[in-house]
Amino acid sequence: MQTVIPEVTTEFLQAFADAWNRHDVDALMSFMAEDCIFESSAGAEACGTRYVGSEAVRAAFAEVWTVFSDAHWGNARHFVHGDRGVSEWTFTGTRADGTRVEVEGCDLFTFSGGKIVLKNSYRKNRLAAVQATR
Repeated sequence: MQTVIPEVTTEFLQAFADAWNRHDVDALMSFMAEDCIFESSAGAEACGTRYVGSEAVRAAFAEVWTVFSDAHWGNARHFVHGDRGVSEWTFTGTRADGTRVEVEGCDLFTFSGGKIVLKNSYRKNRLAAVQATR
């Protein structure tokens, strides 16, 4: 008997984005392979901070909502080609100190077996607004 591996589609990526906006880490992890890797948009390494394996990725994903309790990814646009995919989005959120963040970014994905094996995240780096003194 042959196992049918589900095809990754733009609907798959939209459902993944919807789980981010629900702040649902269990749903997010259902899209990720057990041996998944998440490369965040910031960190000491050239690739950002790299989280390897489902436990480390789960913790990194959940941490986003600790830093930005109102995190939201809007204006999502996706495409998939073979075992690769892209999601573009606008991130908005507020830090605990009240600092509001709005940046555009994207995720580059690699898929295997109908799951995400690599989520490589990028976002614009906005400088803090400078207030004019008069």
